Amino acid sequence: MAKADRPFMPLNIAVLTVSDTRTAETDTSGDVIQERLETAGHRVAARRIFPDDVAGLREVFKAWVNDPAVDAIVATGGTGVTQRDVTPEAVAELITKPIPGFGELFRMLSYDDIGTSTIQSRAEAGVADGTLVFLLPGSTGACRLGMDKIILQQLDARHKPCNLTELLPRIRHE
Repeated sequence: MAKADRPFMPLNIAVLTVSDTRTAETDTSGDVIQERLETAGHRVAARRIFPDDVAGLREVFKAWVNDPAVDAIVATGGTGVTQRDVTPEAVAELITKPIPGFGELFRMLSYDDIGTSTIQSRAEAGVADGTLVFLLPGSTGACRLGMDKIILQQLDARHKPCNLTELLPRIRHE
């Protein structure tokens, strides 16, 4: 089937907010991610808020990576450079294929909004045993940027010239 003929393929996506202070009522970044995903036609398979704890976060990521009902994970928070920012460290050992272009593109686009402060972001993405993983900063603006300018396009099978959704079967060796 030609790419022009491809239908939209809804994915099951888990949303994780990494924070010691956010609650369901104050998680505006998680709300932005969920709203964008659902508006695009995807399903939010799970949503959680978890504190900045490497071992605990690794277990949350591992559970979702091992869940065949989760196609992708979008996490927000814990990507800065302070002692408490541990999200990249938590997921590092699970990543089987890094996607360095995601972080590079995110910081390039972010530069237009926040200038050189973008160097403090460790936004990144990768594949973890067939599950797509995206790590965004905790700010609501950063989540809007990452979702609108990068992630939603790459999770849309109709996006040309290519996208990550169309690669999922090959990523998973199906």
